[in-house]
Amino acid sequence: MAEDEQQHEQQATADEEISVEELIRQLKVSDLLLGTLTSLVQLGYAKLGESEMADAQLAIEALRVLTPVLEGVASEDQLRDVRQATANLQLAYADAVVKPQEPASAPTDESQPG
Repeated sequence: MAEDEQQHEQQATADEEISVEELIRQLKVSDLLLGTLTSLVQLGYAKLGESEMADAQLAIEALRVLTPVLEGVASEDQLRDVRQATANLQLAYADAVVKPQEPASAPTDESQPG
């Protein structure tokens, strides 16, 4: 029985390797690149949330450089979505950079005895 299980596992492993090879053959570079850009947007927001501004800025710069590579390859809808996500991330970055520099709320004149 153990030999049958071992053969079954070997066959399953061989099938997985074939599946991965087939997946790679079918995968388009543009699809992988779109997925990568989506991941960069998500990672950029995560880094903003952790106040890791240098990494957030790096994500933005990578998005700005890589997006034009997809022109003529990806659909206009996909490009529009990536550009919009990049713009939103840039705005969030700018907002995060400005907020720490804003002074804390000072007490109003009304709250001080006069």
